[in-house]
Amino acid sequence: MSALKAWFDGRSLRERRLLLVMIALAAITLVWGGLILPVRSGLSSSRERYTDAVIRLGAAQAGLAQVKSLQRRAAPLSAPLADIVRARADASGFTLAALDIEAPGRIRTAISSARAGALMQWIAALEAEGILVDSLSVSGNGAGSVTATMTLRARGA
Repeated sequence: MSALKAWFDGRSLRERRLLLVMIALAAITLVWGGLILPVRSGLSSSRERYTDAVIRLGAAQAGLAQVKSLQRRAAPLSAPLADIVRARADASGFTLAALDIEAPGRIRTAISSARAGALMQWIAALEAEGILVDSLSVSGNGAGSVTATMTLRARGA
């Protein structure tokens, strides 16, 4: 340390001032790059995560409100589930390859060939009537058609 002090004292006044300014600027740069920049970056990313979480919370609450409103509107089915599904499929032009009753208010059905868009609209219409999809497996047949196997249940069953 004394060698460094002797070296510094051996400099002219102008050189000493320049060295002190250089050391001060280096210290400011190190504090800025090592402390201030990472803290600002961390605060910015936590603000973004907080904003994303608030948006997701709002979407989840809106979805919950929709589900609750659907549950309040649930009316019992007017006929057995299998009969309703068979009638809705016939009305929409789908041929059911299979329709098995698994339990009261629960069936397993298959459609061997359908257009994907029409099938999804049919399923949405069933859900609007109170028939829920427990499981759905859709695979492509080629030529723009799909095969679907699904398990349906009456709301509340």
